[in-house]
This record gives sequence, structure tokens and C-alpha cells, in this order.
Amino acid sequence: MNQDRSATLEKSKVKGNVAKAFGNLLQVSFDGSIRQGEVAMVHLDDLQLKSEVIEIEGDDAKIQVFEDTKGIKHGTPVHFTGELLEAELGPGLLSSILDGLQNPLEKVATASGFFLPRGVYLSPLSRTRKWDYEPKCKVGEVVKRGDTLGTTLEGRFHHQIMVPFNLYGSYTITWVIGAGSYNVDTVVAKAKDESGKEYQFTMVQRWPIKKALRCGEKVKPTKMMDTGCRIIDTQFPVMKGGTFCTPGPFGAGKTVLQHHLSKYSSVDIVVVVACGERAGEVVEVLREFPHLIDPHTGKTLMERTVIICNTSSMPVAARESSVYMGMTIAEYYRQMGLDVLVLADSTSRWAQAMREMSGRLEEIPGEEAFPAYLASRMAEFYERSGVVLLKNDKLGSITIGGAVSPAGGNFEEPVTQSTLAVVGAFLGLSRERSDSRRYPAIDPLISWSKYVEEVSKELNKRVEGWGDMVRRARDILFKGYEIGKRMEVVGEEGTAINDMVVYLKSELYDFSYLQQNSFDKEDAYCPLERQIPLFQLINKVFDKQFIFTTHDEARKYFLQLQNQIKNMNFLPFNSDQYRSAFAAVEQNIDSAKNK
Repeated sequence: MNQDRSATLEKSKVKGNVAKAFGNLLQVSFDGSIRQGEVAMVHLDDLQLKSEVIEIEGDDAKIQVFEDTKGIKHGTPVHFTGELLEAELGPGLLSSILDGLQNPLEKVATASGFFLPRGVYLSPLSRTRKWDYEPKCKVGEVVKRGDTLGTTLEGRFHHQIMVPFNLYGSYTITWVIGAGSYNVDTVVAKAKDESGKEYQFTMVQRWPIKKALRCGEKVKPTKMMDTGCRIIDTQFPVMKGGTFCTPGPFGAGKTVLQHHLSKYSSVDIVVVVACGERAGEVVEVLREFPHLIDPHTGKTLMERTVIICNTSSMPVAARESSVYMGMTIAEYYRQMGLDVLVLADSTSRWAQAMREMSGRLEEIPGEEAFPAYLASRMAEFYERSGVVLLKNDKLGSITIGGAVSPAGGNFEEPVTQSTLAVVGAFLGLSRERSDSRRYPAIDPLISWSKYVEEVSKELNKRVEGWGDMVRRARDILFKGYEIGKRMEVVGEEGTAINDMVVYLKSELYDFSYLQQNSFDKEDAYCPLERQIPLFQLINKVFDKQFIFTTHDEARKYFLQLQNQIKNMNFLPFNSDQYRSAFAAVEQNIDSAKNK
């Protein structure tokens, strides 16, 4: 495959010169034939700055530069590479920290210092590291794109070396390397196509990031993604292969929630895309993750994580490439039959970058000056999620979670509305809950999930009537909220005692179940086996027809019960203390006066 790549580079002789500049958007006059999305290199003294063709009109092309354009002037030479913006795929991507152009940031810092210079592009995969390779194909075997040539162990995963996805025909294997330790550029197999042309396969392949990578049949999601967050798993569940968004105002806890999901979600691999996020929050992730232990494997979280960094201080054009780069890496691992979670923080800043480029292109603006194609771009991104049935009957999935940062917490703005039109679950964070120290600040009154019915079918096998219990809990939350608003006007004494009990039940559910303490070792992560008996206990409270003579008596009882359950959440699951606390709560409920 390296021979074909070299030939493409040799054929590309198209050159041009900068005619106009609008920030990081350049208009280039060229002579020859180029295509949309092609990579162009801008020559500035001894530097070459990477850019992408985004519009072609006659002999003029508009390119967006992924670097600072200081020093570029009229006549600055440009050459077109003939290639699209691509991701390099192979063993060694896991635990790496990359930018939107797939530069390994740690290697760039080592080579150039901590203030990253422009025009430095390094390979994300080590060319010196040896991998223990085990061939899985034989001479004479006919293979197609995505078929496994061999495997190597990357962390705890059997990384499959596959026939490159950009080859669409049938290929007959003519030579296979023996088992051994090799670097990624070693030729591991050779094959001939139907016309007799020979191809060489290494452990590395490339794929254009703006084109969806999928080989196999897309099927309906059937399994729940356990997050260890009770309000999500119970009230607003997410499916593996599904999509969700977490909009919220500044300071409502979007980043903290995404950190929780990346730590505890029941997936094999997490791809964190920080597109336009503040550098301080990204640094916190980089410092924290190597020291955190994955509760599912007992290994460090970084072993199953890829981080793509494009902070708010980096050029805006790179935000778009970071989103697509993260998605392409996720799709590559999905083709191995793995479950991948992509967390984009935040898609609002990506949309702002699109708005900036659209303005420079002088396109007709849509609502709030965002481009008219905002909704379709968002839909294209989220549509790259899903479950894929592979040739070996394995299932691979990509679940996408996008954080949205609407200005002033206004969920009616275009980015939030474009996202809500395509996602399967909406986890809306509210300033009110955040200010009242309710974590996570997901508002159960505005949030929703289209996956409740599917998850209920799965959990009904473990608990009969799970779906009905979830719907009743939501009804009690809504009734309790309405009664609470009424009580603010007429006071407790003007409220019927039965209504007061419904309000107290909703408060108990919110305080003792939907909220978690992220600083407590036990309560921060609540797996399903712990959630289910706790939710059944809460439903026992919902079922109970309590008799109270005064409002004070009702409030005193529910406050005591609330604290009992809350304290029980801090105890190690199934320990003697936990079991005795659980029994005490049950006794407290059973001994209360019943109608």
C-alpha cells in the first residue's frame, strides 16, 4: 500500500499561490486539477502549513489552514498533495494524546518544547516499537476489505490487522509472514487482485476522516450501556450504538459528567474529543486519567482511551478535523467487534468554528449566523454511530455523546435544536439543580430518552415490570414538582396531606436515588446490580399508602428515611453493614402506618 501512496504523491504536481487571505481562510490561484477536501501545504519560509480545500471555483480554491497564518502574504506558494485529510490507523493508537491532525502531542512537545510550534507533523504510530504479530490468513485464501490478516496484542485487546478498507475488490493471498515481532511498517502479507496486480499489506492503513468507515451491516441496538449513573441508567438510559447529548449552561457540570461517563461506561474503548474546550479542563483530564483505575478491568483508564485535543486557544479550523479524526479512530476499532464510546466536548464550539468559516466564505447565514447546513452536518456526525454486524458474526458499536454549550443555557438556540433532532437521548443539565448542589445536574423534568422501551425489555428479564416502575417514578417526579410549586404559594398548611406525601416521595426519590456523591468511592459508581435492589426499595416507598396526622409528622418521617437511604449509598455493596442498613430501611417502611 505504501507503493500506491508514493505514486499518488508523485502524480500530484498541482501548485498555486495565495491570492487573498481572510484569517485562516486563503484564496489560492492554481493551475491543474484538484478536488474538494484535498490537503494542501502552504510554504512559509522553511515551514509547511497543512490546510484543506473547502471550495473550488474555476482556477481559484479556498483553503482553510489548520495553523496560525501569521506571515502568509500575496504570492505565498502552495502545493496540493492529491490526498484527502486522512487518519493513520494501526496498533499503538490506544493511550495516545493527539491533536486534530493526529499529531502525537507528547512527541511534539519532546521534539519542540512545550510551546507547540506550527508546521510540525509527526506520525501518531511509533515506527520503532515491535509488535508480536500472529498471522491469521493463508496463501491462496481470497480476502476482501476488512478481512483479518493477523492479530497483535494492544493492551488487553486483540488488535486485528485488516485488509485496507479502501480496497473494494477480491484479493488472493500470495505470501504471508511468519509469527514474530515486527514494527508497523513491516510487510505482513502480499496479495494479487483479479487483474494480477500485486499489493503489499503492512500493519498500517489510512482512511479519509470525513468519509464514514463501515464494513458490515448496520443493525438495531439491543444492549444497554451501563454508566454507573443512576439517573441515566434508570430514568434516561442509553443504548450501545445509540446517541445522546448533554446540553447545559456554563458551570452546570457537562465536563464532569463526561469524565464520569468516560471512567465508568461499560464499553471497551473511549475516544475523548476536546474540540474547542478550555485548556485547563483538558489538562485536568490528562493529569487524572493515567492514575484512575478502570472498574471493569482493574487497569489504568488510559489503556483503553484515546484523547484528541484541540483547545479553545488553537486555530478554529482544527476543531472540525478533531471531531472527524476521533470518529474515524472509533470506527476503526468498531470494525474489530469492540464497543466504543465517543465523547465530544463541545459540539457548540465546533459549530462556532463552522460559523466563522461560513462568514469568511460569505455564505448566506442561517439562524444566529450559523451556516444553513448546520443541521445536516450535525446529523452526518451522529449518524456515524450505530451497531455493525461483522463478517465473523461479531457486533461492534459506536455510542456518541455530545456536550452542547448553549449561550446562557438557552436550549432553543440552533446547535441544541439541531442536535435534539437527531439524538436518541437528551440529558439536559440545569443551572437551578447545579446551584442547589444536585449532582449530576441532569434535570429529570426536561430530559428524555427514546431507549426506555428497549432497555425495559432487556431489564424485564431481571426485574418484572421494570418499564412500569420507571414510568411511575417519572410521574411521581412531575406530580411532586407541581405540588411543590403550589406549596410555594399556599404553604404546607394549605396543602392536602395526601399531596404533601406525594411531594415528599418525589423529593426522597430525587435526593436518595437520582443524586450521587462523586467524591464518595462507593456512591460515585453504582453498577446495575446495586441500582436494581435500590430502585425496587424506592418503589416499595411509592407503593406504600402512608397515614400521617400532621404535615410535620410526614416531613419528619421522610427526612429520616431519606437520610437512612442516603447513608446506605455510601456503604460497600453487599457488605454486612450494607445488608443490615438495607434491612433497617425495609423495616422502617414496613412499620410505618398503612391505609
